[in-house]
Amino acid sequence: MTDIAAYDGGTVTNWAGNITFTPHEVHRPGSLHELRELVARSRKVRVLGSGHSFNRIADSEDVLLSLAALPPSVEVDTAARTVRVAGGVRYAELARRVHEHGLALHNMASLPHISVAGSVATGTHGSGNANGSLAAAVREVELVTADGSTVTLRRGEDRFGGAVVALGALGVVTALTLDLVPGFEVSQRVYRDLPLDGLDFAAVSSAAYSVSLFTDWRGPRFTQVWLKQRADAPAPDFPWAAPATEPMHPVPGMPAVNCTQQFGVPGPWHERLPHFRAEFMPSSGAELQSEYLLDRSDALAALHALDSVRDTIAPVLQICEVRTVAADDQWLSPAYGRDTVALHFTWVKDTASVLPVVSLVEDRLAPFAPRPHWGKVFTTSPAVLRKLYPRMSEFVGLAETLDPEGTFRNPFVRQVLAGRAERPEQI
Repeated sequence: MTDIAAYDGGTVTNWAGNITFTPHEVHRPGSLHELRELVARSRKVRVLGSGHSFNRIADSEDVLLSLAALPPSVEVDTAARTVRVAGGVRYAELARRVHEHGLALHNMASLPHISVAGSVATGTHGSGNANGSLAAAVREVELVTADGSTVTLRRGEDRFGGAVVALGALGVVTALTLDLVPGFEVSQRVYRDLPLDGLDFAAVSSAAYSVSLFTDWRGPRFTQVWLKQRADAPAPDFPWAAPATEPMHPVPGMPAVNCTQQFGVPGPWHERLPHFRAEFMPSSGAELQSEYLLDRSDALAALHALDSVRDTIAPVLQICEVRTVAADDQWLSPAYGRDTVALHFTWVKDTASVLPVVSLVEDRLAPFAPRPHWGKVFTTSPAVLRKLYPRMSEFVGLAETLDPEGTFRNPFVRQVLAGRAERPEQI
């Protein structure tokens, strides 16, 4: 992952290396006081988290900030079942600290290496029919706004729905308070070769606490199905595919040692809900990623729409993952207002070859109103994006209230809020 600690005056790239950031200055403030002063005197500011974005959402025209040097505070309140976590902390460290107190997050993304603030700001999620996105656990957001002042927005307040999945457009998120649940164990099982024909998506997606389906789109089937079941629930009944007989990695040819424990061996929630172990990087970053989230009731129709063009998708695809997410009420969350199916694509690292296929995928999914993941590669126009979010106008008003001069708006954010592109292909 990108770490501005290594910045030497040269270039700064994202984790995948497909984006070279273009700031005039890069800073790593070591205290909240230093951060506030820096923001107050800067013309334009963006924050780079763990660098696991694949587009220019984090780029800056002036100052690029890293929060990695701020105190990595994690304050667990066992009585309230909450945790206050500094914005620069990554999920692996947060999960370890929460687990030490006998508590848990309701879910985790496939990678534990990503920053908490960056993940929730873009609507990142794990899987499970009843599991909301990572943003759904947030109950308070602490921001440094453009004049260097601090603002706290809390669940239940009128503006809170726009404050979490906020694309970095409101201020610098210095801390978040998250809901916790009692600690639990999870067992993980992998199955092979699930046919698409005759798929009962509702039954498959509800077979465990968290379900992920993987396909390389080289045939009308899922190469792997990963079931993560709470150890205090019955073992999943999955008659539609055969159990794997050896440890698996979702991407063919990648070492399974990078992945979390399989074969139904129970373990702590934070060592099973992610696909990848915290102590291993899952790959070298030689990839691009896209993801589209749509109404779960359209899952089967959307999968068949993609199957109709799999001969075009497969040559530039490493793996496609299908997950589910419960509806939430975050205004810019891709799961806003609808129980969701998420179609994730890990592409080869070849932008020129991938972009036409991304456009084709978007065309085939267009009847289902797909919302692209904010931090990944997409070509959806700003005008279409605005139509996909019924609370977008309210978010624009919130951004204008908290950041009237547009300090935290880069070209990506400006065109999302305006509904028009500043330059072709910018998003």
